[in-house]
Amino acid sequence: MTRILFVCLGNICRSPAAEGVMRALAPDWHIDSAGTGDWHVGEPPYGPMQQAARARGYDLGSLRARQFTRADFGLWDRIVVMDGSNLANVERLRPPGDGTEVVLMTDFAPETGMSEVPDPYYTRDFDGALDLIEAAARGILARTG
Repeated sequence: MTRILFVCLGNICRSPAAEGVMRALAPDWHIDSAGTGDWHVGEPPYGPMQQAARARGYDLGSLRARQFTRADFGLWDRIVVMDGSNLANVERLRPPGDGTEVVLMTDFAPETGMSEVPDPYYTRDFDGALDLIEAAARGILARTG
């Protein structure tokens, strides 16, 4: 079974949205999400992101934020991060000798021309983030499925 972890900063916008989209596309895969920061641990996804996702048929309401830990490296086949800052933060925790693939989400959607998924908590563009996430999720499915 394919195991993928999506990671963003607070685990309340981008990574839970990616988790919801990927679960819809690949219901047999083991999918989760986490944040590199601990500010929102235990909280549901951000309300405006939940609303934007719900409008597209994704229910994020049962998800709760958690923080990425070093132990995650041993649990996942692939760790997919939303931006370069998340990538650096995840790599800082990599155990010596660990070979888990860590990759940017946008690497799976080169046709978008985007190098990162902008954080809609700050940009307020929840639909734009979801457009990128959906394109990348389809790319993940095509390359992994």
